[in-house]
This record gives sequence, C-alpha cells and structure tokens, in this order.
Amino acid sequence: MPLLRVRTEIDDRPGRLAVLTAALAAQGANILDLSVQVDADGVVDEFVVDVPTGLTAAALTEAVTVASGRRTSVVPATPQELIDEPSRALSLAVRLRSNPRALPEILAELLRADSAEWTAGPAALDDDPDPTTLTVSAGHLHGVLLRREGLPFTLTEIARANALVRSLLPAQGSAPTRRRLVLGDGTEITVRPLTPLDAQAVRHLHARCSADSRRRRYFGARHDIPERLLRVFCDRAHGLTLAAEGPDGSILALAHLMYTLDPGVGELAFLVEDGWQGRGIGAALARHLVAVAHEQGLAEVRATMLADNTRVRALLGGLGGRFRPSDDPRLLEARIALGPDRTDDPRPVRVRSAR
Repeated sequence: MPLLRVRTEIDDRPGRLAVLTAALAAQGANILDLSVQVDADGVVDEFVVDVPTGLTAAALTEAVTVASGRRTSVVPATPQELIDEPSRALSLAVRLRSNPRALPEILAELLRADSAEWTAGPAALDDDPDPTTLTVSAGHLHGVLLRREGLPFTLTEIARANALVRSLLPAQGSAPTRRRLVLGDGTEITVRPLTPLDAQAVRHLHARCSADSRRRRYFGARHDIPERLLRVFCDRAHGLTLAAEGPDGSILALAHLMYTLDPGVGELAFLVEDGWQGRGIGAALARHLVAVAHEQGLAEVRATMLADNTRVRALLGGLGGRFRPSDDPRLLEARIALGPDRTDDPRPVRVRSAR
C-alpha cells in the first residue's frame, strides 16, 4: 500500500485529534506514525499513513479539510521515514559530530527541507517573514538557510534544529562574575555577562553607535539588533557575551566569545560606543575573553573583520593574532593560538588610555 506523509494544522482543543484520525480512517488510511508539534497559531499534526491503492493526495487533503484541518500538505513517504523522531535525531547528531561541515545537509534531513545552504554576514542575522524559510544560527554571523516549499516550519522544528546545533558546541564553562576595569583616566567601568534583561539597554547602545561602527561590527548597515541575535547572545550554550557598564549604568560596549562548529575554536567580536572608543576598553575586553577561552579549554580564537578596520587589526595583532584573507575579499580573519602560559588576573585591571 502507498505511504503518504500528511501534515495539517488544527485548533488546540480537546477532541480535535480524534476527529482528524476518524477522517483518515474513513478514507481507509492506516496511521503508522504520529507527531504532534506546537506552533504559534495552533497545533500541527503530522502522520505517516498507508492508504488503499487509488486514494489520491487530493482526496485525502479534502477529507482532512472537512475535519477542520488547515494548510494541509500530503506528500509521498518512504519506509525509512518510519523511524521514530528521537532515534532519527540522535543518529543525525552522531553524523554531525563526525562531520560538522555537513550541517546544512543534516539539518535539511532533520526538517525534511527542500534546500539548505550556508549563509554569513548580515543575512545570517535576520528572521525571514516567510514561514517556509528558516535560518538556524551556527556561530557568530554564520547560519544555515533552509527552505521548504509550501510547508511552514513549526516552533517545534525550530527548537529541534537549534538543539542539534547545540549538541555540537562545547560544554558551557562557568559564567564569569562581575569585574571592574579602571581606564587610564581613572574612569571605572564594570564588566559582566549579558542577560535577557539587558535587551532595551543593548538596543539603546546600537542607537547611539554611528553607522560606521555598526558596519564594522556587522559588515553591513544596521539600525537595530535582531531579536533572534539577542537571544543567541544571552544563551550560554552559544558562548559568552560580556556587557561593559559605564559609571551611569548604561551599556557602552559588548564583547562576544561565541562557540563555532570547529572543535576547540571560539570567535571574538566587539562593539564599543563611539564616544568610548580609543580608551582601552576593547583591548581589555579582548584580553579577558582570550583568558576565558583558555580556561574553557579552547585551542584557538578567531575574529573576522572588515579589511579596513585598522583598530581591531592592531588590537588582535597585539594579542598574537595571525591574519589571513577570507573568502570574501572585504574581510580578514585573525587567528590567536591559546598557549599553555595564558592566565587571567582576577584583580581590577588598569588600562592605559589611547588618547
């Protein structure tokens, strides 16, 4: 008997699933597998059924629609799809561990997407309003863009994709505590981990930064920070983001140590408010994050920057960074090896002003 995969959206009310399964049974469809997924507008039920020869996808779609199913999709299925979802996800995680660069094709298999490709730069940050398009974060300014024609991705599927990426990232280190930095002019700032409560303060920081500062940080003009990227910055599974607070309590700089799919490698990035640039904040934050990376057992940290960003090039060169061209001619990549002699001093740090 032919196998079909039926996906439909129903209201999250008692008895709706029973009505739907009765409609399938009335068409002679035998349910072999069932998955219930949560989505923003209701519940998405997905079935693998075998059906009598001659029963068409159009007839099955009509029966499901009469049973109050919405946005129904009926496509052919294979016997291999009958493996239960936890076993399938674990199998894909094992494959991903052995070949991290195969993430696009593995995510496509996990979500049964039509296409998947790497994306980088500003395109990796934004949420596409098209529900049949999904970008999964996979490191700093990197992601995988997936498309599935006519079949929107559900919240459950998005959670599965993010969990698969997390399975490849290193174990979380202990979160650093608050720390004081004293600038060369005597100004004292506080450095601490970013939290979701800082969302509005981070938006204000971006608004105060010039377009050129935002361009150097994100490689493109941005007026704000995407909500999804804020969530990534606050998620310790993806790395560590530090906020530098000024004397008035406002956030004046962000510094990131983000995990990558390459084993033992982290990626650095910084944003400093224009009025505070050139005072040693970026250098102090960079030294601190390199020490944190060493404590967490990373072997190397990298940073990608615009080739004309001379200030960050000088900063990372002073930390032992080796530079090499990127695939994008506008960009350079710095690599800093973490030797066994790196240490971090927990005392307040005094840095010299660059004025």
